[in-house]
Amino acid sequence: MFRRTFWFTTGVAAGVWATTKVNRKIKQLTPEHLAVTAANKAIEAGGRLRDRAVDFALEVRDNMHRREAELGDALGLNAPVDRELPAPRSYAVIENRNSPKYVEGPAHKPAYPTHPYNRNEDH
Repeated sequence: MFRRTFWFTTGVAAGVWATTKVNRKIKQLTPEHLAVTAANKAIEAGGRLRDRAVDFALEVRDNMHRREAELGDALGLNAPVDRELPAPRSYAVIENRNSPKYVEGPAHKPAYPTHPYNRNEDH
């Protein structure tokens, strides 16, 4: 009698376990559950992709600043700045083309070259 009760209980437990397992699998295969699972995986993948993109952008920015510092050192741009003013210039930066030194006799010709199609000279 004890033997029959043991095997009956074991069979009932195995049947409950198998039924529960099958019901869970059926619920996992419903369209709603599949859509939720796909959406969750897409969100996780997007998060991982965003994290990688942010890490890449930060790494690029750090390397850019490092390279700019290297170039600045190589070109002398990072050297200490001398706060003294430069000496004043002794010549004018823009010269007056209408001054008498550019006028050649009675007919005024420009001292600088003009375009061949815009000349006012007689040929």
